[in-house]
Amino acid sequence: MSLDERFQSAVEIVQKLPKEGPVATSNDEKLTFYSLYKQATIGKINIPQPAFYRITERFKWDAWNSLGDMPSDEAKEKYVSTLLDMLEKVSQNMDVFEWLNTDNADPDLPARFTMIGFEK
Repeated sequence: MSLDERFQSAVEIVQKLPKEGPVATSNDEKLTFYSLYKQATIGKINIPQPAFYRITERFKWDAWNSLGDMPSDEAKEKYVSTLLDMLEKVSQNMDVFEWLNTDNADPDLPARFTMIGFEK
């Protein structure tokens, strides 16, 4: 499977994770995924720094800007590895695949997990 396919699967997983529950992302993780996604799809930050009172936009800008000249492929690889690390951490306390078979989980997620290399 190509890096682009693994990256796209990881993006779909992150987008489909429930906002609450055992596999939900923290605000810091959301910023990491946001910045890596932007770096992977656009490259070096290309927008002006938001005003200090636009807090959410400023956090996003700072996270993306911190990646500097990171190459797109490196950002894609880090996106996938960050997700895998998060899933490994969660799997220490629960069976992620059992959770994937509940009504709360998107039915496409098990196949996506396999595509990024996360298996039982």
